[in-house]
Amino acid sequence: MTSSNRILFIIDFDGTIAPIDTVDALLERFADPEWREIEERWVRGEINSEQCMAAQIALVRGERPELEEFLHSVQIDPSFAGFVRYVTPFAELAVVSDGLDDPIHHALRQLDVPIRICANRLDFRPGGLRISFPHGDSACAVLSGVCKCAIARSIDAGRGLTTVLIGDGRSDLCLARRADFVFAKGSLRRFCEDEHILHVPFEVLGDVLTIVRGWNATDYDRSPGEAACHLAPD
Repeated sequence: MTSSNRILFIIDFDGTIAPIDTVDALLERFADPEWREIEERWVRGEINSEQCMAAQIALVRGERPELEEFLHSVQIDPSFAGFVRYVTPFAELAVVSDGLDDPIHHALRQLDVPIRICANRLDFRPGGLRISFPHGDSACAVLSGVCKCAIARSIDAGRGLTTVLIGDGRSDLCLARRADFVFAKGSLRRFCEDEHILHVPFEVLGDVLTIVRGWNATDYDRSPGEAACHLAPD
């Protein structure tokens, strides 16, 4: 199979692989209620994602053992392991999140399959947490801490991979316009509907796996988007 026939899956974590939003759950449990005001400023476009996350994580109070116990309790969609096993022979896969890397690494380690993970870096400090943004891009169209468009371009590296986005939220909006195929839920689904971006709605990753199983992974004369008549426009 040539590289141009291979697929690149870019998969969101919070709300997609994990049923809950890990960051919101963390803030609900350990942060000063001021985090909600910061969230509203971000929603109104007064601050960008990096500024929002940095300010909110700075409000988290707790010692490492209790914070780590909470972060490492995050559960993932039970269909994800089967999805990874099925697509690995014919696709590349990256979990790309504007959330926190520590709970993602811990949650996916149990799969015992190497998976590329790109997320904001979380560090523990006395009495709280610290966040940094190794995957930020000043040119990011949606001003995310993790620019999913830039990461998709970097992984593709000019190989012409068929990019498939699976996501649910605001950090997915820019890539939704550029991906070859989009699986959408939550606010990403509403965005795709409003912007007339062709997509496939889903609720759980088992829905996605069912559709992907219908793609012919051994014959890519057509892209999976063309085969399913849901090719997202560039």
